Parts: sequence; structure tokens; C-alpha cells
Amino acid sequence: MVIGAAGQIGRAAVDVLARDGWDVTALSRGGGRDDGWPEEVRAVPGDREDDAVLAEAVGAGCDVVVDVVAYGGGHARQLVSLADRIGSAVVISSVSVYEDDKGRNFDTQEEPDGFPEYPVPITEQQRTVRAGDSSYSTRKVALERELLAAGEQLPTTLLRAGAVHGPYCRTPRELYFVKRNLDGRTRRVLAYGGESRFHPASVHNIAELIRLAAARPGSRVLNAVDPDAPTVAEIARAVDAVMGVDEREDVLVDGPPPAPTVGDTPWSVPVPVVCDMSAAERELGYRAVVRYADRLAESVASIEAQLAGRDWREAYPKMLQAYGDLFDYAAEDAWLRA
Repeated sequence: MVIGAAGQIGRAAVDVLARDGWDVTALSRGGGRDDGWPEEVRAVPGDREDDAVLAEAVGAGCDVVVDVVAYGGGHARQLVSLADRIGSAVVISSVSVYEDDKGRNFDTQEEPDGFPEYPVPITEQQRTVRAGDSSYSTRKVALERELLAAGEQLPTTLLRAGAVHGPYCRTPRELYFVKRNLDGRTRRVLAYGGESRFHPASVHNIAELIRLAAARPGSRVLNAVDPDAPTVAEIARAVDAVMGVDEREDVLVDGPPPAPTVGDTPWSVPVPVVCDMSAAERELGYRAVVRYADRLAESVASIEAQLAGRDWREAYPKMLQAYGDLFDYAAEDAWLRA
């Protein structure tokens, strides 16, 4: 059973598992089907927040539960309560759980000198934030701790995903460059010299990890990122290539964004956030199925379709919540003139 099957990771996971021979139940609030899924997939409606609904969906039992929307200790306990009917689990976590050796993490990055300086690459042995309810990162750690504590009662593979990309994303970082190209902007400001690297994670590579972990149950934590970690300037040029545009000028700024809404992309970080994938290769025999640029065209097409005839804030409200005004062209132009 895949919980959260209508999301971008869930859609890919259902498809890969079904084509690998699993009998798949796809659980989502709407209960809808993806057009690309094999006919044998059983799509059912249900809100995972409702314990009774989830228990009914699990029914007499299933070999594997794939949970792409689990968040916090409550969801972990919910899964563990059904452990007598679940063979194993694969659950999505996040690279945002990591902190550096000085206790700096994604939650402290807005503080003076608060952005972490991670080792490159980050392995799964890197320390994490404390479990709690105060932020996305602390709640993901709470989820991890409770599921790992279940041990053999519910063997769980936790996948720490990077900057997820692919179709159906509600917060596509590529929007930053796609919309600028659609709007005919010929200059773009990039902080940190355009060298920021925030490791992307394709839904197709995550789905491959899910497929492998489903066949090899165990209690483990694994990074889930692409084989390459391009800079933000390289990503910009890759989007340009997909959209067939040229003569775009990158105005590179040394150091942080020069103004609150100028040069701060969804990838802008002062130090690299790059993860190691050797543990997944060793434990699961994992090999990436795509590189970042391989499936960029489908991501761009999905964004263009979502934007058609709509204000970007209506099309992607979660982007506004997460990143603020990404398209303050008046502020950009004023800074460029100055």
C-alpha cells in the first residue's frame, strides 16, 4: 500500500512497484488514479489522519507500506500500531534533519552565522537535530526515531530526500527560472556567485530506492538524492536549454542576496548541501535511473501547464508560503539600475 499516492513521489512509487510485480493499493484523499498506472492498481480514497480509515485500508494485512506523507511522531505511532498487519515499511524523510558539528541546521539559517557548514558529502552518520514538534526538521526526526525504535516489530527504511523534483510538484524550485523565461526576463540575479548546490532528488530515483527497499526489508536510514548536484547557475542554463531560450545573462553576486527579494533562489545556500549515496548502493544495490537533466523537460512542461492562464501565486500557493515573493521584478530592476 502506498500512502499519499496522489503526490509526486507517490505517483512514481505506485507505477514502479506495480510494474515490478506488486499488487498495489494506492491510498489518497481523493482516491484518484494516474493515467499512467497499470490497470491492476487499486486506487482507494482515505485520509491517513483518520486511524480507522488507515486501518481499514491495510485490511487483513500487506507486505509493505510505503508512506510518502508521514510527518511527526504521531504518524510513526500510527504505523507501529498496525505492525502486526504490516510486513515492513518504506517512509520518506528529509535531508533537512542534518545539522553540523556546531549545532547549526536549516532551522537556524536565518540567524547571523547560523547556516550550517556540512561536510561534503553528507553521510547518514552526520548528526541530526533533536526530535520535537517545533519545525519540519524536528518532526521528521521524531518520525525517524519512533520508527527505528520499533525495530523488528516494523522494519522500516527511511529515505532522506533532497530537493525533490519531477511532475506534479506543489513547490517546484524550477519555477524560479521557468516563469522568468516565460516573462521574457533576460537578466537574473544569483547570490553566492551562482555556485549554490542543494542536492536534487528526482522522483524517479526515489521510486527506484522505494522499489529496492520494498524487496529488502530492514531498519535503516538512507540518503535519497540524484547522482549529480549541479550549481544553481547550471540549473538555470539547463532550464534555458529545455525551453529553447538564449541570451540570458546571470548577474552573479558574491555573498548573500543583495536585497530581501533579489537573487534569493530556492536553491540559494552559502555552502554546499551535497549528500553521499554509497550506503544505498551498498545495502540495496542501488544505481540511479536518471540524472537531473534527464527528466527536466517533463518538470518544465508540468510547470508551464500549471501556470497557463493563472497567477503563479494561485498556481503554486505553497511556493509563496515557503519562499515569499520570488518574482519581485520591480525590486530586481531597481537593484540592477543602482
